[in-house]
Amino acid sequence: MKLLPFALTLSALAFTPLAAVAQTTAPDAKPAASKPAKAPLARSAAKAVEEMTPIEEDSSVTLSEADLAIAQRVYVGKMPCELGASVQVTPAKRAGFFVVQVSGGSGGRFYMHPVESRTGAIRLEDPKRGALWLQLGNKSMLMSQKLGRRVADECMSPEQVVFAGELKKNPPKSLLEPLDPPAAAPEVKVGAQ
Repeated sequence: MKLLPFALTLSALAFTPLAAVAQTTAPDAKPAASKPAKAPLARSAAKAVEEMTPIEEDSSVTLSEADLAIAQRVYVGKMPCELGASVQVTPAKRAGFFVVQVSGGSGGRFYMHPVESRTGAIRLEDPKRGALWLQLGNKSMLMSQKLGRRVADECMSPEQVVFAGELKKNPPKSLLEPLDPPAAAPEVKVGAQ
């Protein structure tokens, strides 16, 4: 029965707080020198600094002919979004690249380039900052891949507002609805003399 005291000792160690174990294992360690804590920037100050900091427009990305064709279809200008935010999409100096700036909400500026999409949606990416601009027929959205959430949603250019209105008037048929029956062929009368 020598195992019972050993098992009790192990169970007692399992419940000992790690801080107490750390203090008992290094009794002669010096306490860390306390540094004055840096006060975090106010949100408005951090936003102002970010907006004034120039975006690094030097990108090693080389655009293909298909990417440049996608860039021709990107809506540019200021687009209002939900929750009072807006997104400004401006062509950059380099052909096929765009500066996307968010105002209201979380803000941010991104240097983006087109990426081919299997779905046909227009997709712009800023791989350095982990941002994605997705332009659909009826709306656009800006997503942060780092944060895993949408930064701006329901953004609409004038063309997208018109398209969204058409979708409301003539909604597409649901995939779950049954198919329309095929049109009946006209009857041909044979042998009437």
